[in-house]
Amino acid sequence: MKFVLILTVFLLCVGIGVFYSSKFQKRKKFFDALISLADKLSLEINFSRERLKVLIESFDENHKKNLLKVCERYLDFLDKKSELTKEFLFEEAKVLRNDEKDLVFMFFKALGRRDVENQTKELQGFVSRFSEVKTKCDAEQKKYGALSIKLGVVAGLFWAVIMF
Repeated sequence: MKFVLILTVFLLCVGIGVFYSSKFQKRKKFFDALISLADKLSLEINFSRERLKVLIESFDENHKKNLLKVCERYLDFLDKKSELTKEFLFEEAKVLRNDEKDLVFMFFKALGRRDVENQTKELQGFVSRFSEVKTKCDAEQKKYGALSIKLGVVAGLFWAVIMF
């Protein structure tokens, strides 16, 4: 019975470390998908001149999943089902920091507000800023993601030794 308790505590500590590590991975995937969305919008706005709603709906489902339902909430705004607020847009995107939320909110708020040429320039500006944030996320994921797993293992071993 004692070994089962020790193993449970060890696995719990490792699980907490993996949970924190996954937060860094989700941020990285979010900005990767956001860059893909902005690139797609930039290309499609110039060449197909399709409506914004159709462009977002036709975005890749794997990337949409990584955007943590931000696209779905923006589509609700476009359908006039709700108002565009930061709280509404990022209700399920808890892994983002406030400054990142501000930047993404400005991106979605600026969509469809300008003519084609200025919108394309603005989208390219957002892509460069998102790339900078993604670079930071990559560095943090490498540094803190691995660290949180290692700390979980060390904490689990610590508690296992103490309980033994």
